[in-house]
Amino acid sequence: MLSSFSEFLFLACRNMKERKARSILTILGIAVGIAAIVALLAIGYGMEAAVTGELSEMADLIMVAPGKFIPGHGYVALGGFTERDVRDVERIEGVKDVVAFVNGIKSVEFRDERLVVEIVGLNSKDTREVFGEIVRIEEGRGLREDDRGVCVVGHLVANEYFDEKLEVNDRIKIGGSRFRVAGIIEKQGGFRSEIDTQIFITFQDAKELLGTDEISSMFVRVYDISKAEDIAEEIAERIDENHKLEDFTQAITMGSLIEQLEDVFKMLQAVLVGIASIALLVASMGIMNTMLMSVMERTHEIGVMKAVGATDAAVLLLFLLESCVVSLIGGVLGSAIGALGAKVISVGAGAYFGIEIPAVIKIRIIMGGIGVALLVGILSGLYPARKASKMSPVEAVRYE
Repeated sequence: MLSSFSEFLFLACRNMKERKARSILTILGIAVGIAAIVALLAIGYGMEAAVTGELSEMADLIMVAPGKFIPGHGYVALGGFTERDVRDVERIEGVKDVVAFVNGIKSVEFRDERLVVEIVGLNSKDTREVFGEIVRIEEGRGLREDDRGVCVVGHLVANEYFDEKLEVNDRIKIGGSRFRVAGIIEKQGGFRSEIDTQIFITFQDAKELLGTDEISSMFVRVYDISKAEDIAEEIAERIDENHKLEDFTQAITMGSLIEQLEDVFKMLQAVLVGIASIALLVASMGIMNTMLMSVMERTHEIGVMKAVGATDAAVLLLFLLESCVVSLIGGVLGSAIGALGAKVISVGAGAYFGIEIPAVIKIRIIMGGIGVALLVGILSGLYPARKASKMSPVEAVRYE
């Protein structure tokens, strides 16, 4: 009776057309599920690309901090470094530059407004060596070695912390001491967003203002990125020996941090896909319901088909193909909607939150979305199609 695939496809499309409203609703159900998966994966890949892209710019840096990770408590600071630690790190083979930081929280006053802000003391020369091409000054200038009572402020501190914006040469009080704003840092965002919320002063001013000689952290730049892990281990060993403590120092390379973040993003994407799959599961129930209804409505037609020579396999293929066509249309439509939705989310996040999250639309995401839709169509349509193929032609013809 049915001799070619084109005939099967024609009948499947005709049956869908006869039940237009039901078919459209089923297609939309599949499209919503696939769109959610595609959009969430695209945004997830975009977040990963944005963060790892920023970290890759600092691939030759090692972050060094005094503390360790304790299960159930996270990172716990254990004190501070000394000038001896800095000198020992500088002498390690393969180390190009070292910049040390002194951190503390102080009240900042500007035109009768007072806020608490993180203060960072640093050696300006070392900072230019390490961060010169990454962190730029938007207005004014950076710190100089001979500066006293001078500060450089992060973008958010300058533009959003106070009722009036901070400008170059404005006067502020930090912990009761007067400072002049010499420069404003270009907005960082993303992984370096904490820079936007800090005020930077010279190392000497920070020691006096914060009343400490302890170094809070260090950034180390290496000559050869491939040796960064080995250098990080040696840094941790040297400083631990100085303080006679085990696991006192955390020396983390950007490469290892990128690997850790990639694992986190994979878990995040798995969770997001799992949530979106709930919609797809509901859609699969819709396909099964639609096909079962179709089998019941066309029982007499099935009997006639089998009576004139249609085989069980032919009937099975016909109903399975109809289910697959519905799913394929839903998959293509959902992938397109998901890609568009990801772009809209990306633009919306940038406009509303000021966060640049690109929508990374990979071809494997689109193909995967369509493939998942087809798989759902096959699995959901298999039972109704098999039920139709096993009908007795005599009973089916008598069915009213």
